[in-house]
Amino acid sequence: MMDIITPSTHDLGAFEVRRTLPNKSRTMVGPFIFVDQFGPAHFDIGRGMDVRPHPHINLATVTYLFEGAIDHRDSLGTLATIRPGACNLMTAGSGIVHSERTPAAERATGSGISGMQTWLALPDGKEEIDAAFEHVAKDDLPLIEDNGVSARIIMGSLWGATSPITQHAATIYADILMNAGASIPIEAEADERAVLVALGDASLDGETLDRYSLYILKPGH
Repeated sequence: MMDIITPSTHDLGAFEVRRTLPNKSRTMVGPFIFVDQFGPAHFDIGRGMDVRPHPHINLATVTYLFEGAIDHRDSLGTLATIRPGACNLMTAGSGIVHSERTPAAERATGSGISGMQTWLALPDGKEEIDAAFEHVAKDDLPLIEDNGVSARIIMGSLWGATSPITQHAATIYADILMNAGASIPIEAEADERAVLVALGDASLDGETLDRYSLYILKPGH
């Protein structure tokens, strides 16, 4: 019915990053080639995330937070602060350099951090497109609420709503919150689907899902 990928954990000192893709048994799901979940963690006053300038090429990255804030700077001249519910899409294409750091205001008071960063392969013929950066605020991402379920559409289209984020390859990426006892349908005929529980607890067809593991559903199930 499904394949289960247990994350490899990388200790970055102040917080941990859990990576489920790529894995020796699976290199990608749809266009997703890296799936990293980080936190939750708390930074002491004066400390924070410090990912120094580094390059990317021939791919796109998507950053989404559940808690905290990150300042993104890049070689295009961008400075954007992402907060929970918003989305950053960085299309590296022919090449870009960027850094990610906790903002000064959060460092001054101490802050938490929790979120996802995924990398997407660019389609054949688009690997060398011009680098670009998009920030979409929380209020500009579609939010669907019904029967104890809240779904924010990060990328693609789901349940009649479409994210404004550029989509280089067909995919669906959503942050779904469910009240106790709530449930959602999952399209059985999609070729590739994956579910990751980042916060809280959930089950699929009665089977409890381990937090932070990636569950890749087989077509028809």
